[in-house]
Amino acid sequence: MKHVSVTEAHQLQAAGSIYVDVRSTREFEAGHPANAVNVPLLETDHRGQMIQNPDFLRVMKAVFPPGAPLLIGCQAGMRSLKASQMLETFGFTDVTNVRGGFGGARDQSGALLEPGWAASNLPVETETDASRTYDALLHKADTA
Repeated sequence: MKHVSVTEAHQLQAAGSIYVDVRSTREFEAGHPANAVNVPLLETDHRGQMIQNPDFLRVMKAVFPPGAPLLIGCQAGMRSLKASQMLETFGFTDVTNVRGGFGGARDQSGALLEPGWAASNLPVETETDASRTYDALLHKADTA
């Protein structure tokens, strides 16, 4: 599996790779890499608990061809690593995990291990074109 820093991810995105933010819809709405799409690996249920998104793979398969160049990012790098492994297992061939994610990776003591997208002064959005939201991508999967 490939791994890149947020700076390398930004360069790859500029060259045509698709940044898939696998954080929850609430996290995505609060701020995300510019031009990212949102397909949450985990989502908040009606009780406020984070649970596995049962539609993650179905939406990814409906929206992206198996050879699409995908950059998979989350908040700190753990969810994106899991999502990247799942995507490779289910036939995606050009998957890259974004180390540090949006907020940066820290060790158990809180020391920064890898800077995140926001702290690296890379382009961030809080408004999103409707076609890049999870609701739109889920609808696309439902009608495919």
